[in-house]
Amino acid sequence: MRLPGMGAARLAELIAMEPAWPDGWLARLPREAASALRLWLDHPARSPLDALVDADLAWLNADAARHLLFPGHPAWPVLLGQIADPPPVLWALGDLDALLPPGLAIVGSRRPTREGLTNAAAFARELAARDWCVNSGLALGIDGAAQHAALEAGGRSVAVLGCGVDVIYPPRHAGLYHQLLDRGGLVLSEHPPGTRARPGFFPRRNRIVTGLSLGVLVVEAAEKSGSLVSARLATEQGREVFALPGSIHNPQARGCLQLIRQGAVLVRRLDDILEELTHWAAPSFTSLSATAQSSAAPGPVDAGGDPLLRWLSDSPSPLDALVALTGLAVPDCQRRLLELELEGQVAQAPGGWVRLPGNVQA
Repeated sequence: MRLPGMGAARLAELIAMEPAWPDGWLARLPREAASALRLWLDHPARSPLDALVDADLAWLNADAARHLLFPGHPAWPVLLGQIADPPPVLWALGDLDALLPPGLAIVGSRRPTREGLTNAAAFARELAARDWCVNSGLALGIDGAAQHAALEAGGRSVAVLGCGVDVIYPPRHAGLYHQLLDRGGLVLSEHPPGTRARPGFFPRRNRIVTGLSLGVLVVEAAEKSGSLVSARLATEQGREVFALPGSIHNPQARGCLQLIRQGAVLVRRLDDILEELTHWAAPSFTSLSATAQSSAAPGPVDAGGDPLLRWLSDSPSPLDALVALTGLAVPDCQRRLLELELEGQVAQAPGGWVRLPGNVQA
């Protein structure tokens, strides 16, 4: 993404082609980007890219809390692999363990009512108490209120930024940004460190917020709110959309009422959400409790001793739950799932992996 004229979307398209390195890349890159890459390959000391690459490596190596995630990385969020346009990489700052619990996106108006702020905080606190992670964009209003409340309750939160992870945006949330990093949260971005915020980055950012999450809760939204964009993205990604109802006289409730008319789940309490997501996520991925086992699958079956087929069913089970249930390491679990998929025994579905019909051995 340091190549001129190469944004995240174009880079993702190129990666999907799996061109050979470097000739295949040089043949497919736009002319300006190809010229820059060739100069760096042939004469790195003369290339402007050399200083950028060195700066990125220096940033990564300066602190153990700095990471570059990519598909195949042990901490790469599995759910992102199920959306149509996942980011090619994610720069990360903070605690990667924040990606382990099931996540719910909480979004809403940047000009909320007092009731909206209270509701966002209440749902976030209860999610934290049940070992869920609150995902959002660190934005003013509902987003920031939910993330602050989750952290105050001792829970996890992931913030996805429309700028570099080392750039605090909006500046008014500097305190929340540092609180998130101090309390086991995580900041993510598809943009390299130092990238300034731009208006066009935020709609793209929203697809990552929803893609990381099992569902999205819209607390308050006007009729033309950006939160409705997040709801649409969530629907396109196969995620559940939840909305809090409000007064027909409240302009900040009209977007939520519109979502409910369109089929979003009307939410009154947290259990309304969790009841819809029980087939997607165990209540806690941090312990192998009986509750987690029953949520990941209806129970073990005799599948010839295969540790994955034993727990898979026709209800999607996320990778995190399968890792907890089988005791396999993440790379081993991913490798075995791929083998079973090639054998026609399992398949990916929204929310995780399913066992295909006819593959239960009695």
